[in-house]
Amino acid sequence: MSVLKANAVSVDTLSYTASISPATPTCGAPIPLRIVDVRHPGRWLGSAFAVAVLLGVAHSLATNPRWEWGVFAQWFFAPSVLKGLGQTLLLTIFSTLASIVLGTAIALARLSKSPLLSSLAWVYIWFFRSIPTLLVLIILYNFAYLYDQISLGIPFTDVVFAQWSTVDVLSQFTVAVLGLSLMQAAYAAEIIRGGIIGVDPGQHEAAAALGLSVRRRIFRIILPQALRSILPTGFNEVIGLVKGTSIVYVLALPELFYTVQVIYNRTQAVIPLLVVATVWYLIITTVLTTLQYYIERHFARGAQRLVPLTPMQRMRVWLRGQTHA
Repeated sequence: MSVLKANAVSVDTLSYTASISPATPTCGAPIPLRIVDVRHPGRWLGSAFAVAVLLGVAHSLATNPRWEWGVFAQWFFAPSVLKGLGQTLLLTIFSTLASIVLGTAIALARLSKSPLLSSLAWVYIWFFRSIPTLLVLIILYNFAYLYDQISLGIPFTDVVFAQWSTVDVLSQFTVAVLGLSLMQAAYAAEIIRGGIIGVDPGQHEAAAALGLSVRRRIFRIILPQALRSILPTGFNEVIGLVKGTSIVYVLALPELFYTVQVIYNRTQAVIPLLVVATVWYLIITTVLTTLQYYIERHFARGAQRLVPLTPMQRMRVWLRGQTHA
């Protein structure tokens, strides 16, 4: 009955449309309706304005000789710049890995039912989110003033297993990695904690009902689901860390930004060298953004029936539609 009723409504609608159309004949089959696409003049005007702005910027970059693109090309692949780029990448990789491990431990301690662990984790997060990164780096760099030796032994006794000079242990690179890791771990802990508490409580109960240990519940059930909310903010922090590595110039560590500064102080070609650093930071950020997209797409398989199309797949679908049109 529902199908017949729907057909009746459709026929009535066509008959009404045909009756009010002056071109419809009094007898015979009804003329098929012509579908007219909705017009979007504002969208076209906005697109035209965006294209005009892009063309203006491109023309300015190409015709203004003060950009000194020849100097840019000379230094873009220079060995000293590439060496500084390598230091930036190493700082980012080591600091990211260390902050993830430390941040996960702090987040779990923050969620622990132990008042002592939870309080210590809260104090750590509060302390390192309250002070600037620059201040942490300078304190660590002058740590040898407070302690000449770093010892490994039994606390509150004279038993020492190993001992090192603080100056030898805390090199410029070590101080940079340690300082960035300690700061980043505080933010990573809050991101991971937010992802864990965002998981449906029923998942915790179901994992406990299956008799799984706490460790297996967290690493096999809870964290994989929490990653869907952790990844966007986590990658945002990693991208911020890439740019934040430039602050270690205060340690005279020859990372990308410090190296560029040294070069333009010698050559006085300030703008071209700053553009060199800008382009390299853009490349690193683009790679991380692409990696984030595919990792998020991988974890979306557990929450969506249809996995989102990649940009290349969307392009092929659009081209196929234009061809058939």
